[in-house]
Amino acid sequence: MPRVLSLSTLYPNAAQPRFGTFVARSLEALQRKPEWDVTVINPIGVPPLALGHYRSRVAAAVDGVEHGVPVHRPTFRLLPSVGGRFNPGAIARAVLPLAKRLHRKTPFDLIDAQFFYPDGPAAMRVAKALGLPLSIKARGADIHYWGTKSYARAAMLEAGNNATGLLAVCEALADDMAALGLPREKIAIHYTGLDRDRFRPLDHTRLRPRLAQELDLPLGFAEPLLVSVGALIPRKGQELVIRALPGLPDARLLLVGKGEDEATLRSLADELGVAGRVHFLGLLDHDLLPLVLSAADAMVLPSASEGLANAWVEALACGTPLVITDVGGARELMGDPVAGVLVARETQAVREGIARVLAEPRHRQAVADTVEGFGWAQNADRLAAHYDRLLATVG
Repeated sequence: MPRVLSLSTLYPNAAQPRFGTFVARSLEALQRKPEWDVTVINPIGVPPLALGHYRSRVAAAVDGVEHGVPVHRPTFRLLPSVGGRFNPGAIARAVLPLAKRLHRKTPFDLIDAQFFYPDGPAAMRVAKALGLPLSIKARGADIHYWGTKSYARAAMLEAGNNATGLLAVCEALADDMAALGLPREKIAIHYTGLDRDRFRPLDHTRLRPRLAQELDLPLGFAEPLLVSVGALIPRKGQELVIRALPGLPDARLLLVGKGEDEATLRSLADELGVAGRVHFLGLLDHDLLPLVLSAADAMVLPSASEGLANAWVEALACGTPLVITDVGGARELMGDPVAGVLVARETQAVREGIARVLAEPRHRQAVADTVEGFGWAQNADRLAAHYDRLLATVG
């Protein structure tokens, strides 16, 4: 039974239960395969003086077996806002003694990093110390954001060149990785997975009264309902959706997520006179999110950059068409017109895209069928095949 040690700063914990759930679901699905054994190290960054929300991170740095996967959570020294260049080294110093101890007890066959920066360079040091092959996965922001910083790019290129194999969440991201200087011949495509029992078309007409009560929202039966799922940060483009609302006088917008842009978005909605039609729902429980998606007429997310957003896949699985920008793997996901429309990243185009989707109702099961191949079992099968290839090349 091959054993993989996966290093991931992107992983849910008690302080951030929704953080990186897609990483956890993928590795849990791999663990359920009888021929693979998975151990996770989830390093948690803590500043020298752990005040405010960092206190909860300290409390969350506990080990355990979660959904069948052993998870270890060492802390590393974090310098907020200014310490990005130091994080790979700090993570490696925190992780390596633990990795060596676990490896001595029951040897691993492969080291895996679930995010390219800072995880990849840190995992490279662990793999070198243990003499094991290395896989690194890119998801989007790790390439598009960190790749613009010279120190991170240099560290990523070193890690990528030393890795046995690389993964990207879509073909478009693989091309971006190659443009950054990473070896294209090492990159395999590994699409995200999906909980198909949870994310599926639900009774569209009966959901709104239920959500109106549970979320205390004035939802009507006939009004167009838009949802935007993503962190409230400028890159995700919720500002453009709010600016589009004055030209969509009957539409109501639900914003799912938290982030630094929330106060600005609230002010903008008030300024445009649409505050009564814009609702900030925060981070929703994963059992409630499918209800919101299934109740909506469109999921709108005009991002500046993406890999292949989980929110796209989850919305489609609920039968909800997309209005998104032509970024990342959007074209790979939107090959069938029933899935929605691609728009330019400006207000008028977003408004016209929404109007077009609202004017052309789609059969919700047909929309869901566009992501029929996305499931955590399939995700695990593809991940296992990738790891098998890497072990075969070094074996």
